[in-house]
Amino acid sequence: MEKPYIVGITGGSASGKTHFLRALLSAFTPEQVCLVSQDNYYRPRHEQPLDENGVHNFDTPHSIDYEQYARDLVDLKGGKTVVRQEYTYNNPQARPKEIALRPAPVIVVEGIFVFYFPELTRHLDLKIFIEAEEHIKLKRRIVRDRDERGYDLEDVLYRYERHVAPTYNKYIKPFRSDADLVVPNNRGFENALAVITTFINSKLP
Repeated sequence: MEKPYIVGITGGSASGKTHFLRALLSAFTPEQVCLVSQDNYYRPRHEQPLDENGVHNFDTPHSIDYEQYARDLVDLKGGKTVVRQEYTYNNPQARPKEIALRPAPVIVVEGIFVFYFPELTRHLDLKIFIEAEEHIKLKRRIVRDRDERGYDLEDVLYRYERHVAPTYNKYIKPFRSDADLVVPNNRGFENALAVITTFINSKLP
């Protein structure tokens, strides 16, 4: 197997990475493109850092088992299949699934800290940064956390002000200038998606 082409995708929380990824992956088969998501490398809840008020902060690099993330990426590059357990965001009603990551000609590595960890960054052939204006990200975060995680508005705003926004400014935004492509996602990303899809197609055998 030839060396796979590695695409890294990052951006702030609620910038629209998940929506972009779904649209991108819909153009390819699992045999062509393998997605490795940071979401499945969160450390257990008891290992998550606490803020000054004793609230778990899932929005720091310390929340991620980046060593295992990097090891799994190396295994995939080497042609090995990786098995992970789905991360369910500590939802007791959700039963985690077993996820099999299989080698492919193109591997997409995504997550808010993908550009921050050198253990991951050194493997990236193409870096894509998804961005959106702050008020748009906040609105998306309120809707997502309410609908998918059951957080009330006060909790969402607390986490955004104390965790999400400082993390973006310290650990994510500074690496925007390292990106090969910056995709504005305030109203849509159709043109950028078309360009990136065509480019990835050119990397397939």
